[in-house]
Amino acid sequence: MKPEKGLLSDINIIPLVDIILVILIVFMITAPLLTTKVEVDLPKVKKAKLVKSHSRVLKITITRAGKIKINGKSVSLRRLARWLKEAKKHGLIKEVQIEADRRCKYGKVVKVLSVVKSAGFESLSLLTQPET
Repeated sequence: MKPEKGLLSDINIIPLVDIILVILIVFMITAPLLTTKVEVDLPKVKKAKLVKSHSRVLKITITRAGKIKINGKSVSLRRLARWLKEAKKHGLIKEVQIEADRRCKYGKVVKVLSVVKSAGFESLSLLTQPET
């Protein structure tokens, strides 16, 4: 007589680990692609000073249509002013960089510059592209 085989009580977790590793790799590859980017055609200049940036830099983008964006999110000029004053008060930002589309209205750039200066930031950069 053959002994009867009972139910297998072991749990095989190897396929589960394989699936989790595949999902982890997929997320590691796709996460950098999910960052928001605002398309801006920067003005070109013959010579520009390269500035090394540090971790406490805020980049303000002004689109061709005149929209003000921070990290891809649109903000009003009034809200930008309040936010900058709070950030300066708490020491969250050390430098402000402004990238403005070369076809946006000059008045919009001047208004943003004025808001940044009135918030108390002395370190301010205008981003450009080198001419080729």
